[in-house]
Amino acid sequence: MTTILDGKATAASIRAALREDIERDREKAGRAPCLAVILVGEDPASQVYVRNKEKACADAGMETRSYRRPASILQKELEELIASLNADPAVDGILLQLPLPEGLDARPCIEAISPEKDVDGLTAVNQGRVAMNVPGLRPCTPAGILALLDHYGISVSGKRAVVIGRSNLVGRPVSLMLGSRDYNATVTMCHSRTPDLAAICREADIIVAALGRPRFVTADMVKKGAVIIDVGINRGEDGKLCGDVDYENVAPLASAITPVPGGIGPMTISQLLVNTAKAWRARLLAD
Repeated sequence: MTTILDGKATAASIRAALREDIERDREKAGRAPCLAVILVGEDPASQVYVRNKEKACADAGMETRSYRRPASILQKELEELIASLNADPAVDGILLQLPLPEGLDARPCIEAISPEKDVDGLTAVNQGRVAMNVPGLRPCTPAGILALLDHYGISVSGKRAVVIGRSNLVGRPVSLMLGSRDYNATVTMCHSRTPDLAAICREADIIVAALGRPRFVTADMVKKGAVIIDVGINRGEDGKLCGDVDYENVAPLASAITPVPGGIGPMTISQLLVNTAKAWRARLLAD
């Protein structure tokens, strides 16, 4: 039987554990962890994502501070806002909701965030820490993938993993993390120019699909018993949400698979909270 990797339930258990930890240490720290959320513009999807993140923080006993700015904000003004939050001792983590409106360059804004407050794990410093496998704040989606595998007791040591996608947000860091000494998978990172991708996938014990193409991974690309991690969130031709995996036809072949929605999405948010609590501890509870 196929195990459905329930990210929603797993994320709820992570939030509950964080809430207990925060309640235990809040008095010693002097306050709860605080996440500053920057939302630029009026993109409806971004507004929904931010509300979900703020709700999750509240569930875990964390404070959020929202900084909503119009799409007309200047690049310099946005970077100055980030600098002020870096300097604010009451802020432990900074989340810049992406994508930014047209006319704003996200990369300088991300790099303006202090690595110690970079709870999305997207600065070059924290990405470099992933590459070197040294402690740091890990990108949330890759960390969420590994936390979900750990929660279900799925070992990747010695397994062959195929990651489809090479973005700095998911593909590259999850490839590095799966192949690290902590997890010991043998990893192949594939992309749009990989020849005979289907044949490579058929050799995989674990497939991570993170390319942003609806139902791209089909049953003929999956060997029986593989673990399937679907990172994609797409709107199908029928108007319904779907992942990068043809779930209906792939699930019967898999030993374990993530649903869309309810799989990696909630885990990404849970790791944002984990990173915020980690940054809070490093700043206020280091002793």
